[in-house]
Amino acid sequence: MTVTLYHNPACGTSRNVLAMILAAGIEPVVVNYLKTPPTRAELDVLAARLVVPVRDLLRVRGTPYAELGLDDPTLTDGQLLDAIAVNPILLNRPVVMTDQAARPCRPKETLYEILPQVRIVTP
Repeated sequence: MTVTLYHNPACGTSRNVLAMILAAGIEPVVVNYLKTPPTRAELDVLAARLVVPVRDLLRVRGTPYAELGLDDPTLTDGQLLDAIAVNPILLNRPVVMTDQAARPCRPKETLYEILPQVRIVTP
């Protein structure tokens, strides 16, 4: 199973999720999405595996969310993904993706929903 972590090393939650994955003996593909933003095609793959609405991928605080009008409930998933592709800071980190599922892991305990084996080795 491949586990991909869209990671921001400056984020404490992101660092904690990475530590939890590593403690479970899983070597994830770590994508520092601010340095290497996901392409629109990669975001489509991520969205197809989401177990939550695409809107949950959006980070509001510290981003141009409001200035871009992303609070508009009529925006389509495609429009939201377009905004993330152009402004990767909008990605609500950390996001964990497996072969079957993906979700933002904020709070860190939501990681258990897509990687239940992590719970066994973390306090």
